[in-house]
Amino acid sequence: MLAGSAVEVSDRENQENVPPGTKDAPPFTGAYGQRLALGLLQANQGGPVQPQVPLSQIPWSTNDENYVGVPFGKVGSKQPAFTIHVDEPEETRQKKPLSRKTLSSEEALGLKTAVVSMGIRKPLTPIDNPMDLTAGSPSIMDMSIVQEGEQRINVNHVPDYIEDIYKYLREMEVKCKPKVGYMKKQPDITNNMRAILVDWLVEVGEEYKLQNETLHLAVNYIDRFLSSMSVLRGKLQLVGTAAMLLASKFEEIYPPEVAEFVYITDDTYTKKQVLRMEHLVLKVLSFDLAAPTINQFLTQYFLHQPASSQVENLAMYLGELSLIDADPYLKYLPSVIAAAAFHIANYTISGKTWTDSLTEVTGYTLENLKPCLVDLHRTYCRAAQHTQQSIREKYKAVKYNAVSLIDPPETLSLS
Repeated sequence: MLAGSAVEVSDRENQENVPPGTKDAPPFTGAYGQRLALGLLQANQGGPVQPQVPLSQIPWSTNDENYVGVPFGKVGSKQPAFTIHVDEPEETRQKKPLSRKTLSSEEALGLKTAVVSMGIRKPLTPIDNPMDLTAGSPSIMDMSIVQEGEQRINVNHVPDYIEDIYKYLREMEVKCKPKVGYMKKQPDITNNMRAILVDWLVEVGEEYKLQNETLHLAVNYIDRFLSSMSVLRGKLQLVGTAAMLLASKFEEIYPPEVAEFVYITDDTYTKKQVLRMEHLVLKVLSFDLAAPTINQFLTQYFLHQPASSQVENLAMYLGELSLIDADPYLKYLPSVIAAAAFHIANYTISGKTWTDSLTEVTGYTLENLKPCLVDLHRTYCRAAQHTQQSIREKYKAVKYNAVSLIDPPETLSLS
Protein backbone atom coordinates (compact mmCIF):
# COMPACT_ATOMS: atom_id res chain seq x y z
CA MET A 1 0.00 0.00 0.00
CA LEU A 2 1.26 3.42 -0.88
CA ALA A 3 0.46 6.48 1.17
CA GLY A 4 0.52 10.06 0.03
CA SER A 5 -0.96 13.34 1.09
CA ALA A 6 -2.73 16.16 -0.58
CA VAL A 7 -0.04 18.62 -1.41
CA GLU A 8 1.14 21.64 0.51
CA VAL A 9 2.49 24.79 -1.12
CA SER A 10 4.87 27.13 0.68
CA ASP A 11 4.67 30.93 0.62
CA ARG A 12 7.95 31.13 -1.27
CA GLU A 13 6.60 28.86 -4.02
CA ASN A 14 3.44 30.94 -4.34
CA GLN A 15 5.48 34.11 -4.73
CA GLU A 16 7.87 32.71 -7.29
CA ASN A 17 5.21 30.66 -9.15
CA VAL A 18 7.72 27.91 -9.84
CA PRO A 19 7.68 24.36 -8.50
CA PRO A 20 10.49 23.37 -6.15
CA GLY A 21 13.03 20.80 -7.16
CA THR A 22 15.90 20.36 -9.50
CA LYS A 23 17.26 23.13 -11.65
CA ASP A 24 17.52 21.10 -14.81
CA ALA A 25 14.53 19.50 -16.52
CA PRO A 26 14.77 16.42 -18.76
CA PRO A 27 14.30 16.84 -22.48
CA PHE A 28 10.61 16.75 -23.36
CA THR A 29 10.08 14.94 -26.62
CA GLY A 30 7.46 12.26 -26.64
CA ALA A 31 4.84 10.24 -28.43
CA TYR A 32 2.74 11.24 -31.42
CA GLY A 33 3.95 14.80 -31.68
CA GLN A 34 2.65 15.91 -28.30
CA ARG A 35 3.86 19.09 -26.61
CA LEU A 36 5.05 17.88 -23.26
CA ALA A 37 6.97 20.85 -21.87
CA LEU A 38 3.93 22.54 -20.39
CA GLY A 39 6.15 24.18 -17.79
CA LEU A 40 7.60 26.46 -20.44
CA LEU A 41 4.38 28.40 -20.83
CA GLN A 42 4.24 31.83 -19.34
CA ALA A 43 2.46 32.27 -16.02
CA ASN A 44 -1.03 33.70 -16.12
CA GLN A 45 -0.55 36.05 -13.22
CA GLY A 46 2.15 38.06 -11.57
CA GLY A 47 4.86 40.10 -13.25
CA PRO A 48 5.79 40.75 -16.85
CA VAL A 49 6.21 38.02 -19.43
CA GLN A 50 9.65 36.48 -19.15
CA PRO A 51 11.84 36.00 -22.24
CA GLN A 52 12.14 32.50 -23.63
CA VAL A 53 15.13 30.54 -22.37
CA PRO A 54 16.55 27.12 -23.21
CA LEU A 55 14.63 24.22 -21.69
CA SER A 56 17.58 23.07 -19.62
CA GLN A 57 17.75 26.42 -17.80
CA ILE A 58 14.15 26.48 -16.63
CA PRO A 59 13.84 25.67 -12.89
CA TRP A 60 11.10 23.17 -12.31
CA SER A 61 10.60 19.60 -11.25
CA THR A 62 8.15 16.96 -12.34
CA ASN A 63 9.27 14.41 -9.75
CA ASP A 64 8.18 16.18 -6.58
CA GLU A 65 5.25 13.96 -5.57
CA ASN A 66 4.26 16.33 -2.76
CA TYR A 67 3.64 19.26 -5.11
CA VAL A 68 0.49 18.75 -7.13
CA GLY A 69 -2.15 21.27 -6.17
CA VAL A 70 -4.29 22.52 -3.33
CA PRO A 71 -7.93 23.48 -3.03
CA PHE A 72 -8.61 27.15 -3.66
CA GLY A 73 -8.45 29.21 -0.48
CA LYS A 74 -6.36 26.64 1.40
CA VAL A 75 -2.83 27.37 0.25
CA GLY A 76 -0.35 26.43 2.92
CA SER A 77 -2.77 24.31 4.94
CA LYS A 78 -2.33 20.63 5.65
CA GLN A 79 -4.73 18.33 3.82
CA PRO A 80 -5.86 14.90 5.09
CA ALA A 81 -3.70 12.06 3.94
CA PHE A 82 -5.05 9.59 1.43
CA THR A 83 -3.91 6.13 0.44
CA ILE A 84 -4.05 4.17 -2.76
CA HIS A 85 -3.79 0.49 -3.60
CA VAL A 86 -1.42 -0.53 -6.38
CA ASP A 87 -2.34 -3.80 -8.03
CA GLU A 88 1.17 -4.63 -9.14
CA PRO A 89 4.68 -3.51 -8.13
CA GLU A 90 6.72 -1.11 -10.21
CA GLU A 91 8.74 -3.03 -12.77
CA THR A 92 11.27 -1.95 -15.30
CA ARG A 93 9.41 -1.61 -18.57
CA GLN A 94 11.02 -2.27 -21.94
CA LYS A 95 10.19 0.61 -24.20
CA LYS A 96 9.37 0.22 -27.81
CA PRO A 97 12.01 1.60 -30.16
CA LEU A 98 11.38 5.27 -30.75
CA SER A 99 11.71 6.83 -34.15
CA ARG A 100 12.02 10.56 -33.54
CA LYS A 101 11.63 13.27 -36.12
CA THR A 102 11.95 16.92 -35.18
CA LEU A 103 9.12 19.12 -36.36
CA SER A 104 8.79 22.90 -36.55
CA SER A 105 9.05 24.59 -33.15
CA GLU A 106 6.26 26.56 -31.53
CA GLU A 107 7.55 30.09 -32.04
CA ALA A 108 5.25 31.64 -29.49
CA LEU A 109 5.88 29.06 -26.79
CA GLY A 110 9.35 27.73 -27.49
CA LEU A 111 8.16 24.15 -27.47
CA LYS A 112 9.62 21.28 -29.45
CA THR A 113 7.55 18.46 -30.85
CA ALA A 114 8.40 14.98 -31.94
CA VAL A 115 6.77 12.15 -33.82
CA VAL A 116 7.08 8.75 -32.20
CA SER A 117 6.15 5.53 -33.91
CA MET A 118 4.03 3.59 -31.47
CA GLY A 119 2.62 0.12 -31.68
CA ILE A 120 -1.13 -0.37 -31.74
CA ARG A 121 -2.63 -2.64 -29.09
CA LYS A 122 -4.06 -5.84 -30.51
CA PRO A 123 -7.42 -7.28 -29.46
CA LEU A 124 -7.63 -10.45 -27.46
CA THR A 125 -6.85 -13.65 -29.35
CA PRO A 126 -10.05 -15.60 -30.08
CA ILE A 127 -10.51 -18.98 -28.43
CA ASP A 128 -9.50 -21.82 -30.71
CA ASN A 129 -12.06 -24.28 -29.35
CA PRO A 130 -15.19 -22.38 -28.34
CA MET A 131 -17.78 -24.13 -26.24
CA ASP A 132 -19.99 -26.42 -28.28
CA LEU A 133 -23.53 -25.08 -27.94
CA THR A 134 -25.15 -27.38 -30.47
CA ALA A 135 -26.40 -29.91 -27.92
CA GLY A 136 -29.88 -28.40 -27.82
CA SER A 137 -29.54 -26.00 -24.91
CA PRO A 138 -32.95 -24.51 -23.96
CA SER A 139 -31.32 -21.06 -23.62
CA ILE A 140 -30.38 -20.84 -27.31
CA MET A 141 -32.79 -18.78 -29.38
CA ASP A 142 -33.56 -19.60 -32.97
CA MET A 143 -32.51 -16.36 -34.71
CA SER A 144 -34.40 -17.35 -37.85
CA ILE A 145 -37.63 -16.21 -36.21
CA VAL A 146 -36.28 -12.68 -35.75
CA GLN A 147 -37.13 -10.38 -38.62
CA GLU A 148 -34.23 -8.85 -40.53
CA GLY A 149 -35.35 -5.32 -39.68
CA GLU A 150 -35.37 -6.12 -35.96
CA GLN A 151 -31.72 -7.13 -36.04
CA ARG A 152 -30.66 -3.64 -37.13
CA ILE A 153 -31.83 -1.70 -34.13
CA ASN A 154 -30.15 1.59 -33.25
CA VAL A 155 -29.23 1.20 -29.59
CA ASN A 156 -29.59 4.95 -29.09
CA HIS A 157 -33.14 4.99 -30.44
CA VAL A 158 -35.48 4.18 -27.56
CA PRO A 159 -38.78 5.97 -28.35
CA ASP A 160 -40.41 5.09 -25.04
CA TYR A 161 -37.66 6.75 -23.02
CA ILE A 162 -36.10 9.31 -25.34
CA GLU A 163 -37.85 12.28 -23.73
CA ASP A 164 -36.93 11.13 -20.23
CA ILE A 165 -33.31 10.57 -21.28
CA TYR A 166 -33.04 14.06 -22.75
CA LYS A 167 -34.63 15.59 -19.65
CA TYR A 168 -32.16 13.72 -17.44
CA LEU A 169 -29.19 14.86 -19.54
CA ARG A 170 -30.36 18.47 -19.28
CA GLU A 171 -30.53 18.19 -15.49
CA MET A 172 -27.15 16.52 -15.14
CA GLU A 173 -25.29 18.93 -17.42
CA VAL A 174 -26.01 21.70 -14.94
CA LYS A 175 -24.67 19.64 -12.03
CA CYS A 176 -21.53 18.62 -13.94
CA LYS A 177 -20.74 22.07 -15.34
CA PRO A 178 -17.28 23.52 -14.50
CA LYS A 179 -17.06 26.95 -12.91
CA VAL A 180 -16.93 29.82 -15.39
CA GLY A 181 -13.71 31.84 -15.13
CA TYR A 182 -11.96 29.39 -12.81
CA MET A 183 -8.66 30.13 -14.57
CA LYS A 184 -8.54 33.58 -12.95
CA LYS A 185 -7.99 31.85 -9.61
CA GLN A 186 -5.18 29.64 -10.90
CA PRO A 187 -1.81 31.12 -9.83
CA ASP A 188 0.44 29.37 -12.32
CA ILE A 189 -1.49 28.13 -15.38
CA THR A 190 -3.35 29.90 -18.18
CA ASN A 191 -6.01 29.22 -20.79
CA ASN A 192 -3.21 28.88 -23.33
CA MET A 193 -1.67 26.03 -21.34
CA ARG A 194 -5.05 24.34 -21.11
CA ALA A 195 -5.45 24.64 -24.89
CA ILE A 196 -2.10 22.91 -25.44
CA LEU A 197 -3.09 20.13 -23.02
CA VAL A 198 -6.42 19.50 -24.81
CA ASP A 199 -4.64 19.59 -28.18
CA TRP A 200 -2.26 16.89 -26.93
CA LEU A 201 -5.16 14.76 -25.63
CA VAL A 202 -6.71 14.86 -29.11
CA GLU A 203 -3.51 13.35 -30.51
CA VAL A 204 -3.44 10.72 -27.76
CA GLY A 205 -7.03 9.76 -28.54
CA GLU A 206 -6.22 9.34 -32.23
CA GLU A 207 -3.07 7.35 -31.53
CA TYR A 208 -4.91 4.85 -29.33
CA LYS A 209 -8.10 4.82 -31.43
CA LEU A 210 -10.21 6.08 -28.53
CA GLN A 211 -13.84 7.16 -28.84
CA ASN A 212 -14.64 10.84 -29.31
CA GLU A 213 -16.75 10.62 -26.17
CA THR A 214 -13.61 9.72 -24.20
CA LEU A 215 -12.01 13.03 -25.19
CA HIS A 216 -15.11 15.02 -24.22
CA LEU A 217 -15.28 13.30 -20.82
CA ALA A 218 -11.58 13.86 -20.14
CA VAL A 219 -11.88 17.60 -20.83
CA ASN A 220 -14.91 17.78 -18.53
CA TYR A 221 -12.94 16.07 -15.74
CA ILE A 222 -10.01 18.45 -16.22
CA ASP A 223 -12.18 21.57 -16.06
CA ARG A 224 -14.11 20.38 -13.03
CA PHE A 225 -10.86 19.46 -11.25
CA LEU A 226 -9.25 22.82 -12.04
CA SER A 227 -12.41 24.56 -10.84
CA SER A 228 -11.64 23.33 -7.32
CA MET A 229 -7.89 22.69 -7.18
CA SER A 230 -4.93 24.98 -7.71
CA VAL A 231 -2.38 23.26 -9.97
CA LEU A 232 1.10 24.28 -11.01
CA ARG A 233 2.22 24.03 -14.60
CA GLY A 234 4.60 21.16 -13.86
CA LYS A 235 1.65 18.99 -12.86
CA LEU A 236 -0.91 20.13 -15.41
CA GLN A 237 -0.05 17.36 -17.86
CA LEU A 238 -0.29 14.85 -15.01
CA VAL A 239 -3.86 16.03 -14.36
CA GLY A 240 -4.68 15.62 -18.07
CA THR A 241 -3.14 12.16 -18.18
CA ALA A 242 -5.10 10.98 -15.15
CA ALA A 243 -8.32 12.45 -16.58
CA MET A 244 -7.80 10.66 -19.89
CA LEU A 245 -7.10 7.41 -18.02
CA LEU A 246 -10.35 7.75 -16.07
CA ALA A 247 -12.36 8.63 -19.16
CA SER A 248 -10.90 5.60 -20.96
CA LYS A 249 -11.86 3.29 -18.11
CA PHE A 250 -15.37 4.73 -18.10
CA GLU A 251 -16.02 4.73 -21.87
CA GLU A 252 -13.71 2.27 -23.64
CA ILE A 253 -14.08 -1.49 -23.97
CA TYR A 254 -10.30 -1.93 -24.04
CA PRO A 255 -8.79 1.12 -22.28
CA PRO A 256 -5.03 1.63 -22.50
CA GLU A 257 -3.08 0.42 -19.50
CA VAL A 258 -1.50 2.78 -16.98
CA ALA A 259 1.95 1.92 -18.33
CA GLU A 260 0.90 3.18 -21.76
CA PHE A 261 -0.17 6.51 -20.32
CA VAL A 262 3.20 6.77 -18.60
CA TYR A 263 4.87 5.97 -21.91
CA ILE A 264 3.06 8.67 -23.91
CA THR A 265 4.37 11.30 -21.49
CA ASP A 266 7.88 10.07 -22.29
CA ASP A 267 8.21 8.91 -18.66
CA THR A 268 7.80 12.47 -17.42
CA TYR A 269 5.75 10.98 -14.59
CA THR A 270 5.92 7.60 -12.90
CA LYS A 271 3.17 5.02 -12.72
CA LYS A 272 2.83 5.78 -9.03
CA GLN A 273 2.27 9.49 -9.73
CA VAL A 274 -0.39 8.78 -12.35
CA LEU A 275 -2.29 6.46 -9.99
CA ARG A 276 -2.11 8.93 -7.13
CA MET A 277 -3.37 11.73 -9.34
CA GLU A 278 -6.16 9.47 -10.61
CA HIS A 279 -7.18 8.92 -6.99
CA LEU A 280 -7.11 12.65 -6.26
CA VAL A 281 -9.21 13.47 -9.34
CA LEU A 282 -11.79 10.88 -8.30
CA LYS A 283 -11.99 12.42 -4.83
CA VAL A 284 -12.42 15.95 -6.16
CA LEU A 285 -15.11 14.80 -8.64
CA SER A 286 -16.79 12.73 -5.90
CA PHE A 287 -16.55 9.73 -8.26
CA ASP A 288 -19.22 11.33 -10.48
CA LEU A 289 -17.93 10.46 -13.96
CA ALA A 290 -21.17 10.22 -15.96
CA ALA A 291 -21.16 13.79 -17.22
CA PRO A 292 -23.30 14.75 -20.24
CA THR A 293 -21.16 16.00 -23.12
CA ILE A 294 -21.58 17.84 -26.41
CA ASN A 295 -21.17 14.51 -28.15
CA GLN A 296 -24.13 12.97 -26.28
CA PHE A 297 -26.43 15.87 -27.09
CA LEU A 298 -25.47 15.75 -30.77
CA THR A 299 -26.49 12.08 -30.78
CA GLN A 300 -29.88 13.07 -29.36
CA TYR A 301 -30.35 15.79 -32.00
CA PHE A 302 -29.44 13.42 -34.83
CA LEU A 303 -32.21 11.07 -33.66
CA HIS A 304 -34.80 13.83 -33.87
CA GLN A 305 -33.51 15.31 -37.13
CA PRO A 306 -31.67 12.72 -39.26
CA ALA A 307 -28.80 14.26 -41.22
CA SER A 308 -26.18 13.16 -43.70
CA SER A 309 -22.86 11.80 -42.47
CA GLN A 310 -21.21 14.99 -43.69
CA VAL A 311 -23.47 17.14 -41.53
CA GLU A 312 -22.95 14.86 -38.53
CA ASN A 313 -19.16 14.89 -38.86
CA LEU A 314 -19.05 18.65 -39.34
CA ALA A 315 -21.19 19.12 -36.22
CA MET A 316 -18.83 16.86 -34.23
CA TYR A 317 -15.85 18.82 -35.59
CA LEU A 318 -17.35 22.11 -34.43
CA GLY A 319 -18.18 20.58 -31.06
CA GLU A 320 -14.57 19.52 -30.56
CA LEU A 321 -13.27 22.92 -31.63
CA SER A 322 -15.13 24.38 -28.65
CA LEU A 323 -13.12 22.14 -26.29
CA ILE A 324 -9.86 23.94 -27.05
CA ASP A 325 -10.81 27.41 -25.84
CA ALA A 326 -12.09 27.73 -22.27
CA ASP A 327 -13.07 31.29 -23.04
CA PRO A 328 -15.84 31.74 -24.12
CA TYR A 329 -17.20 28.18 -24.19
CA LEU A 330 -17.15 27.35 -20.48
CA LYS A 331 -20.09 29.70 -20.02
CA TYR A 332 -22.28 27.62 -22.35
CA LEU A 333 -23.96 24.34 -21.46
CA PRO A 334 -23.03 21.32 -23.63
CA SER A 335 -26.58 21.16 -24.98
CA VAL A 336 -26.32 24.75 -26.21
CA ILE A 337 -22.95 24.21 -27.92
CA ALA A 338 -24.26 21.00 -29.52
CA ALA A 339 -27.34 22.82 -30.85
CA ALA A 340 -25.20 25.63 -32.26
CA ALA A 341 -22.81 23.13 -33.86
CA PHE A 342 -25.69 21.23 -35.43
CA HIS A 343 -27.28 24.39 -36.82
CA ILE A 344 -24.01 25.69 -38.32
CA ALA A 345 -23.18 22.29 -39.83
CA ASN A 346 -26.65 21.84 -41.29
CA TYR A 347 -26.66 25.38 -42.69
CA THR A 348 -23.15 25.00 -44.15
CA ILE A 349 -23.87 21.72 -45.95
CA SER A 350 -27.54 21.92 -46.88
CA GLY A 351 -28.50 25.54 -46.35
CA LYS A 352 -31.21 24.49 -43.88
CA THR A 353 -31.90 26.39 -40.70
CA TRP A 354 -33.14 25.52 -37.20
CA THR A 355 -36.56 23.86 -37.48
CA ASP A 356 -39.64 24.26 -35.32
CA SER A 357 -39.52 20.56 -34.46
CA LEU A 358 -36.00 20.95 -33.04
CA THR A 359 -37.15 23.99 -31.09
CA GLU A 360 -39.96 21.92 -29.59
CA VAL A 361 -37.71 18.99 -28.73
CA THR A 362 -34.68 20.89 -27.42
CA GLY A 363 -36.39 23.92 -25.93
CA TYR A 364 -33.95 26.22 -27.74
CA THR A 365 -34.89 28.83 -30.31
CA LEU A 366 -32.43 30.56 -32.62
CA GLU A 367 -32.68 33.59 -30.37
CA ASN A 368 -31.56 31.47 -27.41
CA LEU A 369 -28.65 30.08 -29.43
CA LYS A 370 -27.56 33.37 -30.99
CA PRO A 371 -24.63 34.22 -28.60
CA CYS A 372 -23.17 30.70 -28.91
CA LEU A 373 -23.77 30.66 -32.67
CA VAL A 374 -21.79 33.87 -33.09
CA ASP A 375 -18.87 32.59 -30.98
CA LEU A 376 -18.79 29.15 -32.63
CA HIS A 377 -19.01 30.63 -36.14
CA ARG A 378 -16.08 32.91 -35.31
CA THR A 379 -14.08 29.92 -34.05
CA TYR A 380 -14.96 27.98 -37.21
CA CYS A 381 -13.79 30.82 -39.45
CA ARG A 382 -10.48 31.15 -37.56
CA ALA A 383 -9.77 27.44 -37.14
CA ALA A 384 -7.09 27.38 -39.83
CA GLN A 385 -5.18 30.17 -38.05
CA HIS A 386 -5.49 28.71 -34.54
CA THR A 387 -2.24 27.78 -32.78
CA GLN A 388 -3.53 24.29 -31.97
CA GLN A 389 -4.25 22.23 -35.08
CA SER A 390 -4.75 18.64 -33.87
CA ILE A 391 -8.56 18.70 -34.19
CA ARG A 392 -8.40 20.19 -37.67
CA GLU A 393 -5.85 17.55 -38.74
CA LYS A 394 -8.01 14.81 -37.21
CA TYR A 395 -11.09 15.80 -39.22
CA LYS A 396 -9.18 15.92 -42.49
CA ALA A 397 -9.42 12.12 -42.54
CA VAL A 398 -11.66 10.37 -45.04
CA LYS A 399 -13.65 8.65 -42.29
CA TYR A 400 -14.80 12.11 -41.20
CA ASN A 401 -15.54 13.20 -44.78
CA ALA A 402 -12.63 15.67 -44.53
CA VAL A 403 -15.07 18.20 -43.04
CA SER A 404 -12.33 20.41 -41.59
CA LEU A 405 -11.46 21.39 -45.18
CA ILE A 406 -14.96 22.74 -45.85
CA ASP A 407 -15.01 26.53 -45.99
CA PRO A 408 -17.31 28.09 -43.37
CA PRO A 409 -20.19 30.31 -44.52
CA GLU A 410 -19.44 34.02 -44.38
CA THR A 411 -22.72 34.73 -42.60
CA LEU A 412 -25.27 32.71 -40.65
CA SER A 413 -29.04 32.66 -40.80
CA LEU A 414 -30.17 33.79 -37.35
CA SER A 415 -33.86 34.15 -38.07
